[in-house]
Amino acid sequence: MAEKSDAPNLCALGLMSGTSLDGVDIAQITTDGQKIVELGPSATIPYDKATRQQLLAILGQTENLEAAENMVTKAYIGAVRTFLEINPILIDKIDVIGVHGQTVLHAPNLGKTIQIGDPQSLASEFNTTVVGDFRSNDVAHGGEGAPFAPVFHRALSSNLKKPIAILNIGGVANLTWIDNHSMIAFDTGPGNALLDDWVSEKTEMKMDKDGELAETGAVSRKALIKLLNDPFFTLPAPKSLDRNYFKTASKAALEGLNLQDGAATLTTFTSEAISMGAKQLPKQPCKWLVSGGGRKNKTLMGYLQKSLSTPVDPVEILGWSGDALEAQLMGFLAVRTLKDLPLSYPLTTGVPFPMKGGVLFPSPHN
Repeated sequence: MAEKSDAPNLCALGLMSGTSLDGVDIAQITTDGQKIVELGPSATIPYDKATRQQLLAILGQTENLEAAENMVTKAYIGAVRTFLEINPILIDKIDVIGVHGQTVLHAPNLGKTIQIGDPQSLASEFNTTVVGDFRSNDVAHGGEGAPFAPVFHRALSSNLKKPIAILNIGGVANLTWIDNHSMIAFDTGPGNALLDDWVSEKTEMKMDKDGELAETGAVSRKALIKLLNDPFFTLPAPKSLDRNYFKTASKAALEGLNLQDGAATLTTFTSEAISMGAKQLPKQPCKWLVSGGGRKNKTLMGYLQKSLSTPVDPVEILGWSGDALEAQLMGFLAVRTLKDLPLSYPLTTGVPFPMKGGVLFPSPHN
């Protein structure tokens, strides 16, 4: 799996807005596209209420996305400006910006994955090369278009004992399994999205902070069995999910449950789905490292520690930032695109061969 590149290290900014719809993560990374030279500062700039509501309203749509796209583009530009203000980084020192875009639809079975946000506007605004649209080429070649983190996880974990699993619990949960010879990756099932939606529909809160609601609730075994009977869980890897894939089924299954019991049931659903995913791995990892917002949910982390056979720790145990990992990934992928290196692989997204991706949006002033 070794890849060669003689090019020098590049300084990149990565921007990521995930399926939790909470805002824009931004991070600086220096890399040659294979080794990580430096992980720089990072920040999260929350979406304003209007942007988040607009995005929730258009999830799953393929048309009339212009207003939401303009809002996302504005949020991205604002995030870069804020980041440059609070950190001693000059835009002139940034070689490339990697922009994921906000996913509004992910349906690889239909050959579609839609991320909104205009990379060209960022290239013009900051007079810097921007790389975006990372997923389309993978989907066009029959891949799942997700997850894209494995190649970055491989670089991050180069000195760690193998096999190792890196679990990202965002709106959707996905895992990367790495040994000394190969990488396997797939979405395991729901992450935080169902739970966030359940809590925000019933309260003024956006999430079950620290898992406090779930901790006091009782799991509905009947609802849980219904949810775990979904055919997605018997599909072989690689496989991926749209944020709202389980939305209708979960509404029906949770009908009549109170706030705490629903939270407990959905938290268990996320944990059980991850545990089922672990059973599809060729060998159990010696450690699970958890990133994304789910690692802050103490109840969920407790459930995972009980259901998985090896230690489960937040990535901070290694000095990584679980909030910044996906933004760092976007910077890493942008550099790999510039270096003409693959972004996805047969065992990570199901493409027929290692697949390049990303689209360059050059600065109009260069």
